[in-house]
Amino acid sequence: MTIEEKRVRPRINPFAEAAKQIEEDAAQEALQATEEPPVEDARPDPEESPHAEVRASMRPTMREEDPRTRAARRAAEIRDRVGTMDEGSDDFYIDQSAIPPGWSYEWKRKTVMGMEDPAYQVQLSRMGWEPVPAQRHPAYMPGGHNYNTIERKGMILMERPLELTEEARDVEVKRARNQVRQKEAQLNSAPEGQFGRDHKEVQAKIGKSYEAIPIPRD
Repeated sequence: MTIEEKRVRPRINPFAEAAKQIEEDAAQEALQATEEPPVEDARPDPEESPHAEVRASMRPTMREEDPRTRAARRAAEIRDRVGTMDEGSDDFYIDQSAIPPGWSYEWKRKTVMGMEDPAYQVQLSRMGWEPVPAQRHPAYMPGGHNYNTIERKGMILMERPLELTEEARDVEVKRARNQVRQKEAQLNSAPEGQFGRDHKEVQAKIGKSYEAIPIPRD
């Protein structure tokens, strides 16, 4: 090898090569640090719970109702169903606002001593009365049971068009008035051969006023 060839061959500095490798490694680590970590699949395992975790994360936190508000709402519901809370509350109380417009409600006899009267039920049906479905007023019957009608103490709640009920009431009023007139005529009449009672001073008078029935108190 000549002296010229020795001059042309470049010299390798081991310290420079090591420094260059260190710079490359540091640049690679910096690049990896700036990259975002992979997003893990947050979906639940379908074999364990298909939608439990998703629904749990989406479900808002339910706050318990204020006790006073819940008590007032419950008291209003009970009062609408049973009326007043006195000792003599009406077992057959029906909220008039719950009756559908154009219809009338009445309690009718269904059983006597546990025995039904089919003939009376047929008569009610002929007069237009039909049982009120319990599904319309579920609060009037015990919960947790599938009742078809509303019954209490041998009575059944029935309905018919209000127009027919008003006509029947008018007939009852006319019948009652006719009975009063007939009784007056009977009292004012005199057998043959006796003094007549046509004079106003000797005519029988029948009171037609209405008074409240006194309620005995213990």
